[in-house]
Amino acid sequence: MSGIRRAPPVLALVGPTASGKTALSLPLAEALDAEIISMDSRQVYRRMDIGTAKVTAAERARIPHHGLDLVDPGERYSAGRFARDARRWIGEIRGRGRLPLLVGGTGFFLRALVEPVFQEPPLDPARRSALQRLLEGLPADELARWVLRLDPERAELAVAGGPQRMLRTLEVALLTGRSLSWWHSHAPAEADPVAVGIVRLRIPREENVRRIDARAVEMFDRGLLAEVDRLLRGGAAPGDPGMTGTGYREAADVLLGRSSLDEAVARVQAVTRAYARRQETWFRHQLPPGVLELDALLPLDVQLDEVLRWWRTLHASSSRPPTKAST
Repeated sequence: MSGIRRAPPVLALVGPTASGKTALSLPLAEALDAEIISMDSRQVYRRMDIGTAKVTAAERARIPHHGLDLVDPGERYSAGRFARDARRWIGEIRGRGRLPLLVGGTGFFLRALVEPVFQEPPLDPARRSALQRLLEGLPADELARWVLRLDPERAELAVAGGPQRMLRTLEVALLTGRSLSWWHSHAPAEADPVAVGIVRLRIPREENVRRIDARAVEMFDRGLLAEVDRLLRGGAAPGDPGMTGTGYREAADVLLGRSSLDEAVARVQAVTRAYARRQETWFRHQLPPGVLELDALLPLDVQLDEVLRWWRTLHASSSRPPTKAST
């Protein structure tokens, strides 16, 4: 991305969970005549609103959103699939003369756009389904052991990503005979990279913890148990890809009598704090140069002004003819 001379045609707003991305994204989209593409691996699931902190119907009416409510809880939704969908949404949004604004904390989704994933080999659907049923019955530590054996190069990343990422790593290795790391290194990319200007919200750790803890309590107060109960009664299983997300596992345990409500809230808080730390580590080490670092504690109007000034300066400078020294 650093070698691109023209200003990027896509803007992204990233940061850890509870850093204030949604609050900033709405006025930012209005100011830039943008449509929002959700970059959240949990908000793709239908009927899962409270536990994923999904934007409200009123907020969607205010600004068009893409990337929400795409699949049922029993389906997987990969970073590669997001990149294919996002490229289509980006083309449609730009075709309407508007700005695509990516918003979310799933770093792997962003990477799949700016560093396109490999062209996936064909996987036999019947064998894939049978393997998924077998692997989903294994505990996380057993999955981690197999990941380490079959794809040691990717093991740390896959284990940190949780059961869904470990399952993906294993199914590629077992069904193709080659590790996922090998495919990333040797197979051609499925598309050209997308040029993205990135704004990163940075929040002090102690404030992030405070917001995360408050959000966990609020989710249960708003009816997370009832939401999970409806999902289970509607046919979702506790082990489904969507149901393994933080909040849903813990709420299911309460409903099934495996834990108390207080224990579930405390567990959601602890797991979300750990996830936010992983997000911060990823953004600190994986984002390209030229990112706008934005203090999440600034008043919202000041945040908005800083992003608008940076974005407009970026585009104004790229529209000027290059000087002799820069050619």
